[in-house]
Amino acid sequence: MTDSPVALITGGGSGIGAAAARQLLDAGHRVAVTGRGEARLRGFAEELGEPEGLLTIVGDASDYEPIKGAVETTLKEFGRIDTVVANAGIATHDSVAEGDPAGWSEMILTNVLGPALLIRASIDALKETRGRIVLIGSVAGFVHTPGNLYGATKWAVTGLAENTRREVTEWGVGVTLIAPGRVETPFWDSYGSLPPGHLLTADQLADSIVWAIRQPHGVDVNTVVVRPIGQPN
Repeated sequence: MTDSPVALITGGGSGIGAAAARQLLDAGHRVAVTGRGEARLRGFAEELGEPEGLLTIVGDASDYEPIKGAVETTLKEFGRIDTVVANAGIATHDSVAEGDPAGWSEMILTNVLGPALLIRASIDALKETRGRIVLIGSVAGFVHTPGNLYGATKWAVTGLAENTRREVTEWGVGVTLIAPGRVETPFWDSYGSLPPGHLLTADQLADSIVWAIRQPHGVDVNTVVVRPIGQPN
């Protein structure tokens, strides 16, 4: 496996990140996943049978030193990085007019600063492999919802993807924004219930992530919006 491609996924212990990690491992990639919860990461590794090609790293995606450390640990363990996936994200599920500001800083730092930090920490390694940056945005980053500060963070990710593409494309690095609609994941836990209607599964969304990652060299798929049938917005 020493020549197999390597992906680093933030927030990879559950939900969309974990589904993408599973599919990439099945496709022969080596995968490093980060997360803030050691127990969750350990459980994920045990669930998969602790495969040789999986590396779990505890760290906060909104803090540069842990992210830089995750990149360094991945390079030391696997020797290269071909893809980074900025998947870590949280939502307060409230509005700017009536919500509780106590949770807003963490959300903004995780959702907006986190992807930028991952790009900064990994870009030198990605130049070497002519790799790919994948940012997990949201349909909420294209369609306004009244008072939705979470949506505003995803609009920022939408802009970050194109700003980054314009800088790194000359170095042979690709950038893909994956913008999902409603997906059945732990994202909704703090909301109290799943939204109504049909939802994508994490595996269905991971299909799009892996498809983008496995594009041939020289092909840059930039924006992929994935909704469940029946979601009008």
